Amino acid sequence: MKRFLTLCSFLLCNTTIMLGLNRERILDSIPVSEPDSLDLKIGQMLLFGFYGTAIDTNDAVYRCVQTGQIGNLILYGRNLSSINTAESIRNLTCAFQKTAPLPLWIGIDQEGGIVNRLKPELGFPPMPSAQWLGTLNNEDTTKYYADNTGFTLSRLGINFNFAPVLDVLNSECPVLGARERCFSSDPYQIAKHAGIVIKSHRYFGITTAVKHFPGHGNSRHDSHLGVADVSRFWQTNELIPYTELLKNNLIDAVMTAHVINSQLDASLLPATLSSKIINGLLRDSLGFRGVVLSDDLMMKAISQQYSIEQTLLLTIHAGVDLLLFSNNIRGVRDYEPGQIHATLKRLVVSGQISRDRIESSYQKIKALKLKKSY
Repeated sequence: MKRFLTLCSFLLCNTTIMLGLNRERILDSIPVSEPDSLDLKIGQMLLFGFYGTAIDTNDAVYRCVQTGQIGNLILYGRNLSSINTAESIRNLTCAFQKTAPLPLWIGIDQEGGIVNRLKPELGFPPMPSAQWLGTLNNEDTTKYYADNTGFTLSRLGINFNFAPVLDVLNSECPVLGARERCFSSDPYQIAKHAGIVIKSHRYFGITTAVKHFPGHGNSRHDSHLGVADVSRFWQTNELIPYTELLKNNLIDAVMTAHVINSQLDASLLPATLSSKIINGLLRDSLGFRGVVLSDDLMMKAISQQYSIEQTLLLTIHAGVDLLLFSNNIRGVRDYEPGQIHATLKRLVVSGQISRDRIESSYQKIKALKLKKSY
């Protein structure tokens, strides 16, 4: 019955672009020798937020989606109508999918608890916090709520959830523990509940991104607001949830943290910009070969410390494949979606970023988008 309902949710979009065979045909049809292929491949590496609850054909993000310069979107509360919310979201996601030359990931932060875009007051089922689920520590309960979330996302045309959180629970962390976003202080218990959440999402065809690598839970500062240095507080057991899930092939994608950790990189680069942490630790030491995406590159830990060109160069060279921009810095040309695409393309054409590096990320993203079973 659940699989039938999931199929029905796809049919609501009245488009074949979300079906596997068409996704494969379209993604495989990019001619690598054509002049526009670089534009499209760079576009697949960009994930943008936008404004409004309906399509605006004059909006810069819409125009970039239409041309393939942006290949992925993220929904925030600002995109949710207070009236007929579910229908509004379905119309919005389907319209964007029809507009895009290649299938989009349309993502959301639907963790539960405080970080819960699809709220009960908008007509959606309740989703308790990770801490509540971890404290209860009942696998059936975690699965029940994770199934609710997976089915809800699938019927709305949302195919990517930036969850679950793998950070350790520490109430002194203002952005995670204090907001009940972590399952437990026990890394094995984190892995157990996160695995349940991931399996439920996969059942409904939803990609997940575990976060925030290599560990943000013991931080004492919020990287949304400025530099967060975890060097004195980070512990190696914060990697255990990642190693446990990797052993069981339960990681689709990994989201990076904008934290400084001198234990892992003496240069004091935030993890998102650190090749030692992403290429060295995550890929070489832990063996992750899939998609790595950044946390929002407009958060102040990054945007107040680095220019957009520095951010793009360092992030790409660090091994990040998918670059997230919330689009909350408005009126600044460097952060306009078309300008970010143009800057990244210029860095490739000038040789500062190799075409092979773009191709590597594109192939990872393509493979995950086409993955229909696990």
